Amino acid sequence: MNEVKIIASHFLKTTIRSSALKMIYSVWLLLVIFAAFTGYRTYTSRNAMLTKFQQDARRSWEANPDKHPHRMAHFGSFAFRLKHPMSMFDYGMESYTGNAVFLEAHRQNTANFSEAGFSTGLLRFGEISLSMLIQILLPLILFFLGFNSISQQKENGTLKILLSQGAGFITIICANSLGLFLLSILFLAPVILVTIFQLALTNLPADSASFLRSGIILLLLLAFMWLICVIAVSISALSNNSRSSLLKLLGIWLLMAIVLPKTLQAIGSALHPAPGKIEFDMAVEKDILNIGDSHNPDDPHFKVLRDSILKANHVDSVQKLSFNYGGFQMREGERLSAEVYAKRVRQLYNTYEQQNSISNYAAFVDPFIGMKNIIMALSGSDFKAYRHFQDEAETYRYNLAQTMNELQMKYIGNGKDDHAKPQIIGRDHWTAFPDFHNTYQSVRAVLAQQLQELIAILLWFVLSFVFIYFTAASAKAI
Repeated sequence: MNEVKIIASHFLKTTIRSSALKMIYSVWLLLVIFAAFTGYRTYTSRNAMLTKFQQDARRSWEANPDKHPHRMAHFGSFAFRLKHPMSMFDYGMESYTGNAVFLEAHRQNTANFSEAGFSTGLLRFGEISLSMLIQILLPLILFFLGFNSISQQKENGTLKILLSQGAGFITIICANSLGLFLLSILFLAPVILVTIFQLALTNLPADSASFLRSGIILLLLLAFMWLICVIAVSISALSNNSRSSLLKLLGIWLLMAIVLPKTLQAIGSALHPAPGKIEFDMAVEKDILNIGDSHNPDDPHFKVLRDSILKANHVDSVQKLSFNYGGFQMREGERLSAEVYAKRVRQLYNTYEQQNSISNYAAFVDPFIGMKNIIMALSGSDFKAYRHFQDEAETYRYNLAQTMNELQMKYIGNGKDDHAKPQIIGRDHWTAFPDFHNTYQSVRAVLAQQLQELIAILLWFVLSFVFIYFTAASAKAI
């Protein structure tokens, strides 16, 4: 341990004294401040705007006068998706998924108004977030700081002196990896501080799950940084000179951080093509028409339904029913259309899951992919978080439509000549229906969804020590 401390301390002192580190760290601090500022500004401005829109939609809903409940079902409402506080750390898919859904009877709409839809083509080059700095830029910096940690000692003959004094390759590799890891913490420190500051500014409760999410991310990042440091030092130990070491590390970074993630996404889309929005909507509409049109009283399916209802209630016309048959028919039509939509959506989601499964399994080959998926999920900005919002919006839409149909069944008469019941009901029924409130997935649910990536990162962490052992066995002093 004394040898490890001495070598790690020497590595730290040598690196910190270099003018290159001072310049790199200054640029790093500026990027961290910029990413933190833009992330916080985007989060606060977007949530303030969406909250206002949700309130406006609610006021518009409650401002409706007395009317027929089915007209209210078609008047509809809106569901707006609020950004998760941890999305300040990782934007994930937030800029590409919609954040507003129009909720109406008999029709399921997808989320619209994504940031990408209103931006220029510059968005495809990526956004500077704290997560991007740590996952993409910091490994490159660590590779640059550690590429000559041992290879330079080979070139100047220092390595042979260390070995002759009793220090083995395992000790030398571990010590340099530890020194580089401590440097990585120096780079992580400002990111941790600004993230805590961001969460504190959002006035979250003391037991907020966001702090738990950020704590889990920190532990995973420490394991990831250790792996990066071990790779940098081990490649340096296996290389004959510093130039060769640097080229190898740059190739590894380019392959794992840039090429492989993009390539696997393209492969997933090619192997499991998903239908476009128009194709999906047409398929849903076709399935619904095959079942029956609830707005058509002469539709074969609903004609059979009407005859069975009349027979069950021992009457010969819908005007003699004790409830409004139109509302009953609308309720049945809504149930059938919702089942058709849910079936089609499950098929679509399964296709997306098949696409994503390729990159999920690739986490065992590329730790960059595993870290990206886990951090995005814990930041509430991945596809599953978006799917959670879509499911909540559809549940709310279905309950709204069915509530209006049941109000029609209960309070509306079966004909204009039916004076026992009116054709409109009071607006107090609109105000009694609750507003839409977006919720977030629990931490336990997120971790369960990312179990495969968690196992991959843990396995990579364990393999880092195995890599040290085999590198020490293969490394040479010259």
